[in-house]
Amino acid sequence: MKHFVFLEDVSIADIAFDAFGKTVAELFEHCAEAMFTMMVNLKTVELTVKREIHLRADSLENLLYDFLSELVYLKDTELLLFKTVQVTLGKDGKEHTLSAELQGETIDRKKHELGNDVKAITMHQFSITQEKAGYKARVVVDI
Repeated sequence: MKHFVFLEDVSIADIAFDAFGKTVAELFEHCAEAMFTMMVNLKTVELTVKREIHLRADSLENLLYDFLSELVYLKDTELLLFKTVQVTLGKDGKEHTLSAELQGETIDRKKHELGNDVKAITMHQFSITQEKAGYKARVVVDI
């Protein structure tokens, strides 16, 4: 199964992708991978920094949106790029929960082959759908 595919002609000033996963947790991981792939050549990122993220939301869509937004926040505030992402999902009553372990490093303009600077996740066409082979998310990011 392909992890993700970038989409043409979805939005003029943004970048869109569809990500895929056999499970919802894998889908979240592949969405993060797609986003960081547009920001940096992941082959240039080493695993020198670890971070954990814990989030809660009332729906899987809101949880994915918050998760990707948190990754953009960490890039903007701590200059962190992540190469590996491991996501664990759960439920607490009516809320969906996420715990993620991230590994990567601080941006180094001399070392990293940087690409697009993701500014935000948009709600334009944002969705999670169940398919025969698993799950699919459509995400459009503002650059």
